[in-house]
Amino acid sequence: MDKKKLEQFKKKLESRQQELRKTVSRTEHDGRTVDDDSAQDVADRAASSYTKEFLFHQSNTERQTLQMVENALSRIREGSFGECVSCGNEINAKRLEAVPWTRHCIECQEKLEKGMLEEASH
Repeated sequence: MDKKKLEQFKKKLESRQQELRKTVSRTEHDGRTVDDDSAQDVADRAASSYTKEFLFHQSNTERQTLQMVENALSRIREGSFGECVSCGNEINAKRLEAVPWTRHCIECQEKLEKGMLEEASH
């Protein structure tokens, strides 16, 4: 991959990283403050509990995406960005444009989703 294209992906990933860090922080704060009002009735507490659970689930998903973005930035630094971590083949440019933090080529991703491929650690 040429340096210009790699730099574009790096900027895109860094921008996404900043967005996710802000969102995770804000969502965690919102989750902590959901049931600050102790004078709630049972229905309010139930709604508050649901909201809190929803916010923590959302935060967890965003944290996972943030980890994938940070791993992609590490692969850029290491010089392995754009290579499938499973088979070593080059990941299609359109796939990288859509999901720049992806670790797998489309074939390996499909195998992974079908349970035919074990997830590599990092």
